[in-house]
Order: sequence, then C-alpha cells, then structure tokens
Amino acid sequence: MMYYSRLRMLGVMALCLLSVLLCLPNFMKDPFPRWLPWHQVHLGLDLRGGSFLLLQVDLKALEKDRLQSLEHQIRQALVAEGLGYVGMQANPASAEVSFELRAPSERAGVLKTLNALTQDVSHEFDISISPEGHVVVRLRHEALVARAREAVTRSIEIVRRRIDSTGALDPTIARQGEDRIIVELPGISDPERIKALLGTTAHMTFHLLAPNPTQEVPGTTMLPTQDGRKLAVLDPVEVDGADLADANATMSDGKWAVHLKFDTKGAEDFARITTANVGKPFAIVLDGRVITYPVINSPITAGQGEISGNFSAQSAADLAVLLRAGALPAPLTVVEQRSIGPSLGEASIRAGLLSLGTGFLLVVTFMLLFYGRFGFYADIALLVNLIMILAVLSLFEATLTLPGMAGILLTLGMAVDANILINERIREEVRLGRKPLQALQTGFERATGTIIDSNATAFLAHVMLFVFGTGPVKNFALTITIGIGTTLFTTLVLSRMLIIRWYAHTRPQKLPV
Repeated sequence: MMYYSRLRMLGVMALCLLSVLLCLPNFMKDPFPRWLPWHQVHLGLDLRGGSFLLLQVDLKALEKDRLQSLEHQIRQALVAEGLGYVGMQANPASAEVSFELRAPSERAGVLKTLNALTQDVSHEFDISISPEGHVVVRLRHEALVARAREAVTRSIEIVRRRIDSTGALDPTIARQGEDRIIVELPGISDPERIKALLGTTAHMTFHLLAPNPTQEVPGTTMLPTQDGRKLAVLDPVEVDGADLADANATMSDGKWAVHLKFDTKGAEDFARITTANVGKPFAIVLDGRVITYPVINSPITAGQGEISGNFSAQSAADLAVLLRAGALPAPLTVVEQRSIGPSLGEASIRAGLLSLGTGFLLVVTFMLLFYGRFGFYADIALLVNLIMILAVLSLFEATLTLPGMAGILLTLGMAVDANILINERIREEVRLGRKPLQALQTGFERATGTIIDSNATAFLAHVMLFVFGTGPVKNFALTITIGIGTTLFTTLVLSRMLIIRWYAHTRPQKLPV
C-alpha cells in the first residue's frame, strides 16, 4: 500500500515522539517535565559494578534434619500406641533410623504403626525388621532427591524475598546446577550485610526452659545465649516460627525490638502455652541460639509478641526481614564471591558505547554510500529503531548488560539487512523497466513477506532463549526480541512513509537507488 493518510502519518510521528520522551529520563538527573513517566534503564552488574555471590545449599544438613524429624515422628508414634523401643538412633551416613524391639510380641504392632506412618509421609522410606528384632527405617533415595530439589527451589524464593526487602535494585537470582544459587547485586560493592542475611537460616522456635536451666537432663538441650552462657531448653517445640504472619522492627521503652504477629495456628499455640505456663521463662531460639528468654507474666491471646534485647536499628530491621521472608530449608554457604568496582563498570560502559557507536556509524556510512537518498531514509529509520529499543527498555525498567548491548548492535545489523533487501528489490524492479511508482510498490511488496518470515523465525528463537536462558543469555535475547519488533515497525512503516512522502512531493522520473 503506497498511500499514507494524514491520521496514519500523525500516528507514526506520535509513536516516534513518545519513544524520544521515554528515553529522556536516562539522560537526566531530575524528572522534568513532571508529567513524564520517570522510568530508566538499569545497568547490570558488568556495567554498574557490584557483587557476585555463588551460594550452595547444604543438602547434607537437610538430610540430617529430615532424619532427626523422622526419628522424632517414630518415637511419638510408638509411644502413642504404647509400644517400646531400645537404642533408637539416626545414622546420616546410611540415611536410616534404627532401633531394637522391646519385646518380640510387639513386632506386629510396631510394623503396623510404622506402615501407617509411611502412608502419612507419602511413602518416603522403607521398613525392614530382622528375625532378631532389629528395625531399620531407611529414607528412599528418590525421596531425598525430590526433597533436595524442592529445598533449592524454596531457597531461591526465600533469598529473593530477603534481598528484595533490603531495597537492592535489579538483583539477579538463579539456580546453577543441582544445589547452587547465583546472586548478582548491581551497585552493591560491600555485600557483607547481604551475606549475613543469606547465611542465616532464620529457623525460629519457642521453647520452655528446663526447671533447672543450668543442667542438661534427658529431654533437654543446652543452647548458647547471646551473652555467652548456656541454658537447658526443653526439646518440644511449643510454637514454630513457620506460623509467623508478620514481623517488624519497632521501638519499645526507648529500645529497638521486633514485633511478631502470628497466623491463626500460631496464635492458638501461643495462647495455649502462655496460658498454661504463667510465671515461667519462655525461650525464643533462632538457629540454635537463645536470643531471649522472657518470663510469661500473663496469657497472650492476641497472637502477637515481641522480641527484645540489645538490638540496634539495623539488627532489628535485619531480624524482621529474616522472619518475614521465612526460614531457609537448609543452610547456605558462600562458595564464591566477586566484587566489580564502579571504575571497571564505567570502562565496560565506555567499551560498549564505543562498539555500539562505531558499528552504528559504519552502518550509516555504508547505507549512504550504496543507496544514496534511500540509504539516508534507512539511516533515519535506524536511528529511530535504536531510540525505540531504549524506550521499551526504559518503559519496563529493564536491566541492560554487555550482552544486551551486543544484542542491540546485532539488531541494528538485522535492521540494515531488511533495508538492503527492500532497496535491492526496488533496484531490480527499476532494471526490469518499471516506472518509479510501480518499482517502489512492487519492491516493498516482494520484500515485505521475506522480511516478516525471517524476523518471525528469529523472534521465536530468541523468545525461547529468553524463556529457558539465564543471566547474560536472557539479556541478550531480550534486547534482540524487542529489536525485532521495532525493526519491523521502522523498516516496513517508517522508512516506507518517508519514501512515499518524498515521492509525493517530487514525482521523480528516476529513482535514486
């Protein structure tokens, strides 16, 4: 179609102007004018500088915790049925819990109890009883693998929530391999606070203290306190931190504290334990350490509590972040850490801009030399293409990395290919003796189908890269995917409009192509 209505031309020009306006915030420090959407492209780790952390999920600790939990379940199930056992112990090396029957007559009852327990936990383990009465409950390898995979997925989500709570901009969090997590933090050159947040499991439980808190007896565990002492804490968990609904840092009597709010189950457990134990100390345990042990002065039935201690504003806020984000299913350790300084990031930006600018100038010069006026119109479309890519990235506040800049440069090359195809088609029609208007119309018509087909296949390929890729691959695919859309617009709509308007005003007898 070689006719553009006034409304259509105004629409194209308005879209180009909007793209320019969306790009402006990237080159301004203050939002002006005020009505302009203040969205900017964020720079990635390789351009802005920051920190890189490689974390590993401690799957051995996860397996050990599962065995301890299984041992506790077996003890409770046997006691509830009035059955006994001798020498029960968990063996992490063989992933099993073993014990001896108290009496041969209890074999059938023990087997029935364990089978019922197996059904309750989705057949996670196998049970065997020897003729001598030795019982072994072994965790299945498939169950361990599934639990490990779930733990890594859950750890990624909790890491994301913890980092988002700190206000870090554009973090990249992704799985690597079976048990590792990559964390990239642009703009954060000192990641010590982040490491402390991520290195804390944040498993909080509430326990009663033993009658004699300085002496360990069966059913209790000696745990360290914040002041260096050790206290005997009763093993049963009265309230689990998993039942927390919210946690916030607050001021209480002029000191920083952490205010807790429980969900329905947690509120019921909290009310029950505080009602039955008025006047007794109540230990709050975080990752195996007693952080405080206040005395229960009265029943607490509102489902709210407070952790007080020697908190600073930062430590109270960090603890609240940890509790809100939830406990990690297993500890995380920092396997690798790298910091990229701002100067290196600036050097990367300069190198990226230099390559992008050089490539753009070479392409512009090539088009001018080989196609003259039509090459000039292609260069205008190319510039608008670059502006529109930046506008879309700004609108969605996307993160730009060096691979993303490479994707933009490649997009410009693809856009030039489309313009070359159109110009060569028009040249071919001129050589066949067609009149200027017919040559333009036929050239565009024949080139359009080829351009759409080639860009459609490239679009699908890079969408798959974006969906299944990670890190640099994803950013590279993002810029090219956006660039394909802007290329189709600038090549098939904008450049065609410029050529048509030129032809309508000059009516040349010969095309300058």
